[in-house]
Amino acid sequence: MSLKSISFLVPMVLLFACSSSEDASRERILLNDGWAFMKYDSEDIADTLIYDIRPEVIDTKDDKPADAKPTEALAVKADQSVLKPWILPTGNEFINDPQKRHQRPPGSPGEDFLYVQSDFDDTEWEKVNLPHDWAIKGPFYEGWNTPVGGGMGRLPSPGIAWYRKSFELNAQDKNKSIYLDIDGAMSYAMVWINGKLAGGWPYGYTSFRVDLTDHIRFEGSNQIAIRIDNPPNSSRWYPGGGIYRNVWLVKTEKTHISHWGTKVIAKNVSAESAEIELEISIDNDQNKQVTLSTESSVYYVDEEGNEQKVSQFDPEQISIEESNSGKTLSRLTIESPKLWGPPPSQTPNMYVVKTQLISNGKVLDEYHTPFGIRTIEFDPDRGVLVNGEHIFIKGVNQHHDLGALGAAWNERAAERQLEMLRELGCNAIRIAHNPPAPELLDMTDRMGFLVVDELYDCWERKKTPLDFHLIFPEWHEQDLRALIRRDKNHPSVIMWSTGNEVGEQYTGEAGAEVAARLRVIANDEDPTRPTTASFNYAKPDMPITSEVEAINLNYQGEGIRNAPAYAHLKGINTPPNYPGFHENYPEKVIISSENAAALSSRGTYLFPVVDGISAPISDTVGGNPEKRYVSAYELHTTDFGSSADKVFRSLDMHPYVAGGFVWSGWDYLGEPTPYYLSRSSYFGLIDLAGFKKDRFYLYQSRWRPNLPMAHLLPHWNWPERIGKVTPVHVFTSGDEAELFFNGKSLGRKKKGQYEYRLRWDDVVYEPGELKVISYKNGKKWAEDLVKTTGEATKIRFTADRDTISADGKDLSFVTVEILDDNGLVVPNATNKLSFSLEGPGEIVATDNGDPTDLTPFPSKTRKAFSGKALLIIKSAHKKPGLVTVSATSEGLKPAKINIQTN
Repeated sequence: MSLKSISFLVPMVLLFACSSSEDASRERILLNDGWAFMKYDSEDIADTLIYDIRPEVIDTKDDKPADAKPTEALAVKADQSVLKPWILPTGNEFINDPQKRHQRPPGSPGEDFLYVQSDFDDTEWEKVNLPHDWAIKGPFYEGWNTPVGGGMGRLPSPGIAWYRKSFELNAQDKNKSIYLDIDGAMSYAMVWINGKLAGGWPYGYTSFRVDLTDHIRFEGSNQIAIRIDNPPNSSRWYPGGGIYRNVWLVKTEKTHISHWGTKVIAKNVSAESAEIELEISIDNDQNKQVTLSTESSVYYVDEEGNEQKVSQFDPEQISIEESNSGKTLSRLTIESPKLWGPPPSQTPNMYVVKTQLISNGKVLDEYHTPFGIRTIEFDPDRGVLVNGEHIFIKGVNQHHDLGALGAAWNERAAERQLEMLRELGCNAIRIAHNPPAPELLDMTDRMGFLVVDELYDCWERKKTPLDFHLIFPEWHEQDLRALIRRDKNHPSVIMWSTGNEVGEQYTGEAGAEVAARLRVIANDEDPTRPTTASFNYAKPDMPITSEVEAINLNYQGEGIRNAPAYAHLKGINTPPNYPGFHENYPEKVIISSENAAALSSRGTYLFPVVDGISAPISDTVGGNPEKRYVSAYELHTTDFGSSADKVFRSLDMHPYVAGGFVWSGWDYLGEPTPYYLSRSSYFGLIDLAGFKKDRFYLYQSRWRPNLPMAHLLPHWNWPERIGKVTPVHVFTSGDEAELFFNGKSLGRKKKGQYEYRLRWDDVVYEPGELKVISYKNGKKWAEDLVKTTGEATKIRFTADRDTISADGKDLSFVTVEILDDNGLVVPNATNKLSFSLEGPGEIVATDNGDPTDLTPFPSKTRKAFSGKALLIIKSAHKKPGLVTVSATSEGLKPAKINIQTN
């Protein structure tokens, strides 16, 4: 594959629920409500139906720093049943070589176990709706040497649990194929139906299908039982626990379009026309040959979801032998296509192909494939071009949790994250480091983000004792093919990443062989996109770097620990490596797949302030180890990181680099570097509650140069600093600014080459008012104002939406601010707030963005942090009405807000 200029269309696949017409035969039913749930108190009292024997980790806690290495030994209880041979066949459809597919052994392990029985009484179990994260309610583990430490978020995500649900079919379902589609279960999911082991999947991030047909009852009740086993010491961040994404019951005729079975590719795409190629994979599970035709039409879909027919493929005839599969290939040309592209310069236009399988006049199946038409070029000297336009990647890395809601998927919570990232100026997201919820890619398609879709955080070499390296040898092909087959048709996805900072960087040719194996699989599934892996260690002359089609570098572009402020640190030390890779691989695009790893806690400014543009955090400069806060002056980083200023400088000095992805867009649960007694990260431009840190505005000033904006820091409430130097910094999209203090000018400054902030480092604190006026090309551009506030006296509510759907899922995110008598937010307020609610809704979580706050998220009391707190309100299902939320705090005037649910 030549990466000098690659053009392609990338659509997306979506199953749909058929209408009620006589021929409508495919149904996709959301199976989220009314599950019974039970989690064992400990593994010691759990059942013995294990997926596989795994190492027993001794004397290891998920805490950092830790000098001692864990010890491991293979351990199995005498009565444990290893079910792996029965689970492996679930992935057979994703193993290309028939000789390597797994044969299911006879029997059905666990069929005598109580919890899989239809007549087991689970009325005493907890009743839950999916998606469900069993750990997010807490409580948090506090202190060192706890079962779960800071790395995995201090929440009880490890453990073994069962989910049970019954359902009924109808007479029309007889002779149909019945499937259970699970979008994500953390982890080692194993599924029984009516007491029979049907299948499962170990990797907690892969969407998978289990065929229920052979054990289904078409009369009476059917009982699903799902066992989840989430190991300790299995992740570097918070993984969540349980069935945390959607679950679907899918009914089809015996002859139907295969699982994720359509592929749309475009050739010769231009503004004038696009040649569209539609490949349809069809399964015939009948015991006879079937002859059928495919009929497919293309519709344009506008922003409101209205459809307009554009064209129609010629029908294709095909005969498929019994218990076999076949494919059809159709082509057409769309005139004047509406291209998909990232805003603001382009529009993310979408189409949909509607396909019917017809045999003897009967519609056997109907399947909808939304897609977008666009070209992509990866140019080693210019970067990424979308539809011929250079698009500099302004990207963020995102983990999968949704803050105080945990790992459980929620459409509105994810949408809120993307909306704030779009406000930031972000145009690209790297999914770190695992397949996302499928609905997230629906959103990135609709909103026009570019996406790097990533599979693994490790391959064969572990990062934590019980991470997914244990399953890599037997599951990597299935996981990778499942990811690509599911996501291949999303126009937002521009690249596949098979791994992140994998240990195979250190193993020479052996590691290169693994990278090559994954690349070959990815190219076989989808030859239209490049495949990569992200390297934080591998150098241009190392074998593994030749086995990727795009160079994705983590932190190496800016150099690691090579600046003077980092010279005393131990660890990897590299100079800026963009030139070396560009010289060694002149045909490959280079992307900064992770950069920065800068740290801050919102609104906590620490002194002294360093003179340079980037410095590692220490206990005396940039960090407060007692309070576990990091300075919000946005100059400090991890030992291996670089400040935003240093990242911007490096990218500007190497214009052939396509852009990059900051670590990270939002704070996330777990990995609370540098303070592992905390619960959540310090990396985000936005904190865990969704409040903007100062760094948000630094990136916005860079990524939205045409937006008039100026941002002052720090706040100006410093009674303990009267008479002391208190530096003032300005982030602006202008090119110069003038600072005023109590009406007096402190001078006008202009950004120099490779400068991204303006600094007045000699300001002496006195109460009063700071004002900045920024300029661009000599003209007034924007201004900002910061005042010393009075004492806190009242509370203010602000909802992101004051009307939400009464569907039991929709959310309103309510910001709570502590104000003085003049209505100014008191930036250092920490008042304890109490919340209550009346009406058809509930307070599902509270937060404040403070990484050190170990108050459980469901708590109705929460301290403000830097003057703010957050309420998350969820509607009641099918109960419209007025929800009234109240807040009280000692010494403050109470507040109320109304939210309408419709």
